[in-house]
Amino acid sequence: MAGKNERQRRQARERYRRQQEQRLARQRQIRRRTLIGGGAVLAVALLATLLAVFLPGGSAKNPAASASKSATPSPTATATAAVAEPAHHCSYTAVSGSTPVARKVSFPPAAPDYTASYQATLNTNLGKVTLNLLNSKATCTVNSFVHLAEAGYFNNSQCHRLVSSGIYVLQCGDPTATATTKLTCSTTSNIGAGTPGYDFASENLAGAKYPAGTVAMANEGTASSNGSQFFIVYKDSTSGLTASFTPFATVSSGLDIVQNVAKDGYSCQYAQSGGGAPKKKVIIDSVTIKKA
Repeated sequence: MAGKNERQRRQARERYRRQQEQRLARQRQIRRRTLIGGGAVLAVALLATLLAVFLPGGSAKNPAASASKSATPSPTATATAAVAEPAHHCSYTAVSGSTPVARKVSFPPAAPDYTASYQATLNTNLGKVTLNLLNSKATCTVNSFVHLAEAGYFNNSQCHRLVSSGIYVLQCGDPTATATTKLTCSTTSNIGAGTPGYDFASENLAGAKYPAGTVAMANEGTASSNGSQFFIVYKDSTSGLTASFTPFATVSSGLDIVQNVAKDGYSCQYAQSGGGAPKKKVIIDSVTIKKA
């Protein structure tokens, strides 16, 4: 009898340990999933519950990032010391082992081509969205985006979060949301938490505004937590977002595609961070870079 009771106690302890590990893992995902909302939570009370964590289902990084699994608001991203732009050197830091790496890719080069002009085209299932990259103002961010695009990192991925209240953004850049994935807004999903395996510091934040057509980085609530996730602003969101998310591009054509996606709304809502999975699926087939 004593032996049986001891086995039962061991099994109970093991179940408790597993539950604690799962709970901690969910909390980490939530933090990352509120990428885009951290600053907005403090800026606009309306967004307190919408942008509680990282963005839609992932810790994919706040502003435009993913759905949160908890009601804990994410911290406001704090600005790093201003770096003279265009930057001549970039630093990229490996993320912790517990952070989901959406797709393996090498780090971007530390020496960016800071004199170049870049144009990026998101080739989607709904048409082309063309971006002018702000290389002279956010050099290291552009350096990373170009690197990921040329490595095929964004290929066959899905824009996983649409926010249509307080801020107006479509968030993309997490290959965990594959082209064939059915977005369910499940609190156990990793979608929205994926990274390229490295983080880097914010840029171009002084006086940053977010009018329609702005493309900016999602983050995890700190100025050094940029990765691969980004958001496209389809309607002015300057009043809802603090200057905490690196603007690195502007839409030169195709913004109407994003606006039409927004009109259809979302099919399910992410529990805590606001927004949800777009009803109209947006698949990035590939990203083409044109350098001048």
